[in-house]
Amino acid sequence: MTDSRATALDFTPAPAAAPFGRMVLAQAGAEVRATLRNGEQLLLTLIIPVLLLVGFSLAPLIDIGGGSRIDFLAPGVLALAIMSTAFTGQAIATGFERRYGVLKRLGATPLSRAGLLLAKTAAVVAVECVQVAVIVAVALALGWRPAGSPLAVLQALLLVLLGTAAFSGLGLLMAGTLRAEATLAAANLVYLVLLGAGGVVFPLSKFPAGMRPALELLPISALTGGLRSVLTGGAALPLGALAVLAAWAVLSLGLAARTFRWE
Repeated sequence: MTDSRATALDFTPAPAAAPFGRMVLAQAGAEVRATLRNGEQLLLTLIIPVLLLVGFSLAPLIDIGGGSRIDFLAPGVLALAIMSTAFTGQAIATGFERRYGVLKRLGATPLSRAGLLLAKTAAVVAVECVQVAVIVAVALALGWRPAGSPLAVLQALLLVLLGTAAFSGLGLLMAGTLRAEATLAAANLVYLVLLGAGGVVFPLSKFPAGMRPALELLPISALTGGLRSVLTGGAALPLGALAVLAAWAVLSLGLAARTFRWE
């Protein structure tokens, strides 16, 4: 016997956007999967840093001025991996998304621009976590013994976060103002220049004295030097490196927000 007090089921469609957090996570997952499926991106973000770490640590190709070669190289390669994901990979991917109208189509979805940027940031951080895990494992196998205190880890994390913000801002600034082909060429050129001039595999002391003050103001130099001081030297928080990275982050993100063209 049917209970007359029972509430009738309502099958009327009620279309609505998913919660903001769910949309961001879904887009971030799509960004991560696209990165991991892209062979060129995987080469840039993971394989090249690992090859550099192994090759330069085993082959005496450079004079690092004394000390352990792997202790010198590991922090620099970590910084290079951060730059390859947050700057080079993001600039190229975003530039071609603009060219093919992907960003324009995403703009017609319930996902806001703030949500899209947050999703891209989350994807960058997720890929960086994979990079750090792999590079640290390889470096430890090669004999790296970093400072493992909780304070050193927190200091390194702060440097990585600021470095990610600085490089992300530069990548979005480039992708939002240049054509896709120009972004591809410029991002790879900047990657190579900063690899050679940022203290990653060559000490800044090997450069002429007149160039060093300018090189020390590069974001890759600040991130490399900061990570090297806290992870290898066990030094206090490098305020100079933090200030350089913070300045680059504020400047690049501010300019990117003002000049980025979504179409």
